[in-house]
Amino acid sequence: MPLPPAPSRKAALLASDAYKTHATATLADERDDELSDDSFADRQPAPPARQASVPADPAAQQANQRSAVPAARGKRGGTKPARTTAVPAEPVTGTPTPAAPERVVSRVDAPPVAAPAPAPRSKARTTTTTKRNGKPRLFVLDTNVLLHDPMSLFRFEEHDIFLPMIVLEELDGHKKGMTEVARNGRQSSRTLDALVAQDGGDMVKGISLSGTGHNGAKGRLFFQTEPLNYALPGSLPQGKADNQILGVVEGLRQRHPDREVILVSKDINMRVKARALGLAAEDYENDKTLDDGELLYSGALALPGDFWTLQSKTIESWQQGSHTFYRVSGPTVTQFHINQFVYFEAPGEPPLYARVCEIRDKTAVLKTLKDYTHLKNAVWGVSSRNREQNFALNLLMDPEVDFVTLAGTAGTGKTLMALASGLTQVLDDRRYTEIIMTRATVSVGEDIGFLPGTEEEKMGPWMGALDDNLEFLAKGDGGNAGEWGRAATNELIRSRIKVKSMNFMRGRTFMNKYVIIDEAQNLTPKQMKTLITRAGPGTKIICMGNLAQIDTPYLTEGSSGLTYAVDRFKGWPHGGHITLARGERSRLADFASDVL
Repeated sequence: MPLPPAPSRKAALLASDAYKTHATATLADERDDELSDDSFADRQPAPPARQASVPADPAAQQANQRSAVPAARGKRGGTKPARTTAVPAEPVTGTPTPAAPERVVSRVDAPPVAAPAPAPRSKARTTTTTKRNGKPRLFVLDTNVLLHDPMSLFRFEEHDIFLPMIVLEELDGHKKGMTEVARNGRQSSRTLDALVAQDGGDMVKGISLSGTGHNGAKGRLFFQTEPLNYALPGSLPQGKADNQILGVVEGLRQRHPDREVILVSKDINMRVKARALGLAAEDYENDKTLDDGELLYSGALALPGDFWTLQSKTIESWQQGSHTFYRVSGPTVTQFHINQFVYFEAPGEPPLYARVCEIRDKTAVLKTLKDYTHLKNAVWGVSSRNREQNFALNLLMDPEVDFVTLAGTAGTGKTLMALASGLTQVLDDRRYTEIIMTRATVSVGEDIGFLPGTEEEKMGPWMGALDDNLEFLAKGDGGNAGEWGRAATNELIRSRIKVKSMNFMRGRTFMNKYVIIDEAQNLTPKQMKTLITRAGPGTKIICMGNLAQIDTPYLTEGSSGLTYAVDRFKGWPHGGHITLARGERSRLADFASDVL
């Protein structure tokens, strides 16, 4: 439909400067529209002000209404009248052209129609991004992931897994032997065989990971069934297995541009090379109990300074034997765990050292501790020198606590307190029949080769800490009994202590034993489970270690067996943990632990 003729009389009232100003403002508004839709909404009230400046005339209003109809139709047709008509023509001098009133009318009457135009574009971009990221990720596993955790195939939730052919070749090369790596390789091969053998399994379309009963794995497993086209830098040897895996990742990324392809490897250098080539790479972190070692449960909690003030109206206390019990409530109770130690220390007020022995809803029962800092309560001549050692001795001497974990730096007294408590309960209290001590045989430096002798003789060099502490304990207990008395004491102590190797623990059951596992930070979670499950009726197990001295490859503070045990036994009524904070070996050792 042709546009109506322009209302020349009313339009002539506008000077040419008004058209220049209007066109400049329109272009500025257009540029602002492209940057922000919200800013355009703020400027919407401005055009009606320009509309009000036009003299009211019935003929002009009818012409304006008729000229607004094509603008609305243009919006339904997908055009943007405000954008197309906002470009100014030549400056108007004298009688305006027919296009001039259309610019004024479309700018005045059409903004409610043209304003939402940018919104659909941003919505479309969001929808496209969500659709692309909504697809399951495709993880390419390195061989060391399967050798580290045979169950890693089922740890990726709804995402898919791709195994290059070279990974299967490397698995086949690691299946021989009796090492932990060889066992994991054989277990991974058996798992893959079970997945492939399930009914309806198609290696081209992918095999369902939940077919063997692992319902948490919703994704599919893909094998490399054909060569992939990829191009890697010529400086990378094509025959090396790591570079072949990197090539597979590059080929998959080119074949599936709409999916996120990620390499998962325990090899740091492998991940660095992948990132250097522009490929996504991640570490396998499902085996980590904690992301940060600082988050490890310490076993002790300091009560706030206003604790007694908040408890003044609701606290209950009673005496039972030599212990005092307090029933407390409040928001602090939500942070308590069973067998956790709490302490209150404030200037001018009596201190409180207690252990949480009961938690019900929003109330908890605290039980005061036995003071092992006093010489009358010394354990085999050993008394605690700080708060954390007192907490540790309360756990070690409690017959109701079957599992104790001690963590701390060098010189905090872990081995000494464990041995002293064991000798007291074996020789004096007759609570246990003997002490069994073992440790992870992981050397700090190069191995010195095979060791001669029996099992205990072979373990002798690894038990230097045992000999040092026994010498101190025998000297303190013997007093002035003379050389014959000390020799008899040493012989008696040695007869009740057995040193065993971890390699022969499978299938054993310890009954009424006091088991000490030293250097537990070098154990994997599976090895820790193997040792703890050896406990029979009446057996107590003590795990000790320093998480800052891990010598086992592929183990970190977050994935160590000691961290695993501390986290899983947290809150168990018959288990306890304490982190020893201050070294008591010597001022030299204490200073070296801080500055070296």
